[in-house]
Amino acid sequence: MPQTSPEDQRGDNIPLAVSVILLTVLALSLGDALIKMTSGSFVIWQIFVLRSLIVIPVLFGVLVARDKGGIRLPDALGWVTLRSLMLVGMWVCYYLSLPELTLSAAAAAYYTLPIFITLFSAVFIGDRISGAGWAAVFLGFLGVLLILRPEAGDFNAYAILPLVSAMLYAGAMILTRTRCRQQDPIMLSLALNIGFVVIGGLAAGIILLLPETARQGFLLAPWAEMGPSEWLSMSLLAAAILTGSIGAAIAYQNGPPAMIGAFDFAYVGFAVLWGLVFFAEVPDMVSMFGMLLVVGAGILALRR
Repeated sequence: MPQTSPEDQRGDNIPLAVSVILLTVLALSLGDALIKMTSGSFVIWQIFVLRSLIVIPVLFGVLVARDKGGIRLPDALGWVTLRSLMLVGMWVCYYLSLPELTLSAAAAAYYTLPIFITLFSAVFIGDRISGAGWAAVFLGFLGVLLILRPEAGDFNAYAILPLVSAMLYAGAMILTRTRCRQQDPIMLSLALNIGFVVIGGLAAGIILLLPETARQGFLLAPWAEMGPSEWLSMSLLAAAILTGSIGAAIAYQNGPPAMIGAFDFAYVGFAVLWGLVFFAEVPDMVSMFGMLLVVGAGILALRR
């Protein structure tokens, strides 16, 4: 029988965990609001590459200082790579939805992820879905319908992108638990940011091969020139992704996942607030009710 490590034996630090997850979702929601705000200036691949080029030296510095220069590759390199690719795909889908949806609607649709984690856990790990789990699936689906309200002949394909994003994230979290559970969170963050640089660089290279008339929009436009204000925006985005990638790991290491997951839903509240402050987006009563259903369904799924 394997021995329990000192890290496994330590008690939870609930105040630390709750404080960190609230700070994490605050930083991520602000970063996503900034991306929505600058989506007409930056192309998505430029954000991926430049933001991560700022973050990667910081992560390397943390690893070097902590491990005294003895940095080694993850044991499960293939699974870590697959996890990083799934998360890059998740961010691509979510960021592409932001210019076309209100921040609050995109956030609420994305936070169906506990429902997908419930379903994927049953399919891939063999977890049994309880009655509460199925109720969460139904309530979450109903909430998304109320928020997005798809109508025949007026379907917005961008509305499904946060849902695809939630599926990819849920799959990545299942992979994290089953194949990458023993990996260093900082190394996982480093692998993710390297993935951003590689995928963003490849996409930028492919865009250069396209006809000039096709190079437009948040996905295919040329890179913007970088001045002081652009570098300031990129530095803020780097701080947000750095806080998010490390803060979530710290929070879930120091508190029960069901409790921390419930506080994780503060992102939806922050998204509504930033949507109001920065974009004058005021959700109607039906959308607000749908958001409450999604949040309630997510918490029910986490506590099933």
